[in-house]
Amino acid sequence: MNMMTSRTFLILLFLVNSLSIYFLLHAQHRDGSSGRSPSTEGGRSRQPQTHRRRHLKPWPILPSYLPWSQEAAAVPLRSCEAYFGNGFGRRVDFLSSSSAAVGAGGGGGGGWFRCFYSETLRSSICEGGRLRMVAGRITMSRGGEKLEDVIGRREEEELPVFNDGAFEIEGSGISRRRMVTSDDLDRYIPAGDVSRHTVRELIGSIQVVGAAEFRCDQWVEESTLLVTRIEYANLFHTVTDWYSAYVSSRVTGLPYRPRLVFVDGHCSTQLEDTWRALFSGFIYAKNFSGSVCFRHAIFSPLGYETALFKGLSEEINCSGASALHLWRNPDDRKAARLSEFGEMIRAAFGSPVHKQRLEKPVSVHNVLFVRREDYLAHPRHGGKVQSRLSNEQEVFDSLQSWTDNHLGCKINLVNGLFAHMSMKEQVRAIQEASVIIGAHGAGLTHIVSATPKTVILEIISREYRRPHFALIAQWKGLEYHAIDLSGSYATPSVVVNRLSSIMKSLGC
Repeated sequence: MNMMTSRTFLILLFLVNSLSIYFLLHAQHRDGSSGRSPSTEGGRSRQPQTHRRRHLKPWPILPSYLPWSQEAAAVPLRSCEAYFGNGFGRRVDFLSSSSAAVGAGGGGGGGWFRCFYSETLRSSICEGGRLRMVAGRITMSRGGEKLEDVIGRREEEELPVFNDGAFEIEGSGISRRRMVTSDDLDRYIPAGDVSRHTVRELIGSIQVVGAAEFRCDQWVEESTLLVTRIEYANLFHTVTDWYSAYVSSRVTGLPYRPRLVFVDGHCSTQLEDTWRALFSGFIYAKNFSGSVCFRHAIFSPLGYETALFKGLSEEINCSGASALHLWRNPDDRKAARLSEFGEMIRAAFGSPVHKQRLEKPVSVHNVLFVRREDYLAHPRHGGKVQSRLSNEQEVFDSLQSWTDNHLGCKINLVNGLFAHMSMKEQVRAIQEASVIIGAHGAGLTHIVSATPKTVILEIISREYRRPHFALIAQWKGLEYHAIDLSGSYATPSVVVNRLSSIMKSLGC
């Protein structure tokens, strides 16, 4: 891409993002198919709460950004956009806003609830207005504690159980009833293969109550994303939750990055740094006292329902492409969404996302070796990781010796001790790498943030031949290589030779 084309592309990208935000801001008072919540109070139109929104983060300008405002119903079934973008084309209204409730306690305006269903993912993104949560009626641990303080706590204590009255929504009638039937849950929020589908349980527990019963101790005015996590300490599973929350925010047209409520009782982990960076902050449900009412709540699907996870058991035949390529050449078998998400992560940590890789000769190539280290992950974890590469240090030392004596271009071998690095440092190491090497393990999930032209070399032991990272590389359009082991021992010379071949392909 020449300089003029790059400049034109960036200007066009800025205009597209600016226009998208403009239309989103001016659509907030419409209750239509765009996904905006109705915004009336006491029969009057409410103006945006600008003093609150000053504390919400804007969406960054991303090179791989493609508009999310297209008509979802027109997205072809099982296309790449349906898997990774806005394939949530079927809108189902479970409760419509009723003028009968206007003026009732809490500010007036009837509650509403709807879901957007994806036949491709067999999952729904749901949202509602005038929703009340009483955290005291949710049985689970408090959440957010220091890991050291809750050692030995059972997983069952951390997953929520929704008792009657935990979630309610204001309706126009006087009789209490369940908002969604079991048949509708099966149709639009199927349990799938998950042992506990906590989002399904939450939505199934919501009761519609009359205006006289709908009383709130506090109100949350801005749009809020409700997230229930099952696995929260494993990077791969947490990335699927990040992606689900990101897609939910985009599909429902949020003009700012939302704040989150974790409706679970998990303890604090290092991965919260990225939740905090990606969005405008979070709070655990049990941190609320009394009843809290949300003017607009969005329910993020489980990470298990994203293409990142579903691709492990079903074929998702998509390859990565740039947004510019897809603008010029629409293709249902190509996707830029995962690259867009990776750019979002890099931007959230302050890394530049607009630079074009390899436009000029690289003086130093970083080769990042992702290590597996012992660390305490969650209350039931012993602190020891299972070895996927029995001679990891020997392989690292051999690579270090080769790079130190390499006679071509300068190669810097980076010791990726991620367990002892902040998330910002991890993301930066990924962004600056020309080649990423590592044994099969959750740490390689970071390649979602890798920049174009990065090469992936995965070392796979016999017991862990799973396609997680080959698929992510494919969906991002990254060059991928694998070394399959007969056991867990890698011959150092084989790894060195493979890296040598990769570096030659990079002109080194």
